Amino acid sequence: MHLKYVPSTSAVALAVTLIGGLFGTSAANAQAAKEPDTLTIAWLPNDSSDGLAGMRDEIAAVISKATGKKVENKLTTDYAIAIAALENGQAQIGWFGANEYLTSHARDSKVVPLVVNTGPSGTLNDALYYSRLVVKKGDEQKYEADGQFSIANIAGKRMSFVSTNSTSGFNMPAAAIVGQFKSDPKWKNLTFDDLAQGGDGHLFSQVVFGGSHQLSLVNALTGRADVAAVCDFLVTNYVKLVSGKDNTAGAVYEIKQDAAAPFSSLGGKQFVIIKSIPVLNPPVEVNSAYLSDKTMKAITDVLSSDEVAKDTKIFAPAGTKGSDFQAPARFAKVADDWYDPMRKVLGIK
Repeated sequence: MHLKYVPSTSAVALAVTLIGGLFGTSAANAQAAKEPDTLTIAWLPNDSSDGLAGMRDEIAAVISKATGKKVENKLTTDYAIAIAALENGQAQIGWFGANEYLTSHARDSKVVPLVVNTGPSGTLNDALYYSRLVVKKGDEQKYEADGQFSIANIAGKRMSFVSTNSTSGFNMPAAAIVGQFKSDPKWKNLTFDDLAQGGDGHLFSQVVFGGSHQLSLVNALTGRADVAAVCDFLVTNYVKLVSGKDNTAGAVYEIKQDAAAPFSSLGGKQFVIIKSIPVLNPPVEVNSAYLSDKTMKAITDVLSSDEVAKDTKIFAPAGTKGSDFQAPARFAKVADDWYDPMRKVLGIK
């Protein structure tokens, strides 16, 4: 099955303006395999929590009904485990970040996107979210220059990322950081690999990995890190905007008093965005070596249907908990070339 879509102007413009380093990835092709009787969806650690069980089960149920196959959810505690499961066929379906998709596709062209969650418009024009670099409230003045927030002063700080496989929790922030420091003779050869390490000879004094966006934010709030990378939508249910404009530098957020774990003891703690980076939404992707065209079409058609768009267990009413997807968004069909702007930013061939 081949779907052809023209990249939306607004999404491309936002993504292309980012400056990133060029880092190639080797490619490999998977062997064609028989479609299994039971389909498996691999979920990243961020989406494996008990609070999202209803969303996961409903997505599995609608895919099961559409394909006539049993569908199981594979929960993980590590990005690499989820990604490997999709690539080796232990799972046939996944919902990962754009960087995770692009690197998998570069290794194996059989890994392809089917649909992507849109923004409120219900189109690809606003199919975006944000990667944010944040600091604990009270420390934000350390990251100001000439009255503007800047990441120029993050050198020498303790940094928290999510995982080197994470799009918004490492790779897009890394692209922005490399772009920031490329004009500094000391850091002109800075690479993503350098940013994953701390100590002498590295930009950061220490680097820690939260393993999830929630725990990366916890690292900043508890003082384990000075700066943390975290996306917006995976912490939305735990926080409220206190001041400023959402997803812009200077915006202040506070952990809700009734926030669930891992924020249950951090109610009232505040953090501030020092940089916000637009990211193309992650695709629902499949390993087409293990699925027939008929099955992939059934999955694509049902997920992009009006029925799923109106399913409140999947697209939860705005402001409610239980799903990563918020109404009035929906799933829209998408092809590999829609991700070309981020492919360019991240230097993935």
